[in-house]
Amino acid sequence: MDLKYLVREPEHITPATPLLILLHGYGSNEEDLFSFAPTLPEDWLIVSFRAPLNSQYEGFSWYDINLMNLENRVDVPQAKESMNAILQKIIDLKQHYSLSDGPIHLCGFSQGGILSYALALKKPQLFSKVACLSCYPEERLLEDIVKDKKKLEHLRFFISHGTEDAVIPLEWGRKGSELLYDLSCYFSFREYMSGHGVNQKNYLDLMDFFGK
Repeated sequence: MDLKYLVREPEHITPATPLLILLHGYGSNEEDLFSFAPTLPEDWLIVSFRAPLNSQYEGFSWYDINLMNLENRVDVPQAKESMNAILQKIIDLKQHYSLSDGPIHLCGFSQGGILSYALALKKPQLFSKVACLSCYPEERLLEDIVKDKKKLEHLRFFISHGTEDAVIPLEWGRKGSELLYDLSCYFSFREYMSGHGVNQKNYLDLMDFFGK
């Protein structure tokens, strides 16, 4: 499964160049979060992946969602396949650009954020800063996460959720802060007066998180 992507290359790429991976939400595409690129650090390599599956109406998805079944709304095998594809593509990009010691950051919205939780907590050695926007930690993707605090202590999470989110309830989003608290991870959890999206204040705080 080879993922299509958009890339913004910095003027100079060294082995220490930071890499930021962007993962869009259900029914969207690689152009969505790529719109963040102009306000992100200029010396970062930014890559926005397109999910591999066609979603029901338009755009793409990382896995199918069954809205009629709240208990099993995630197609877990598809989600795991997408995660493996993302990890493989990250390895390919590191080789292609000869990135040997730069940090790798993750930013996912909604479905992409759900995968970001799972990717970061399963492979913490790979990642540094992780932003999970308008999403929640899906328990069935977190069965074999790393729980060793020493292996998690370098991670920095930014979690945000809209108080009026009609797609993923705020209560679900708050489970993220509970999970990260239990794992003794560094995180900030912020709620914004918005629906299922990123409002201006949320966006500025996110840029501040990545810019620090």
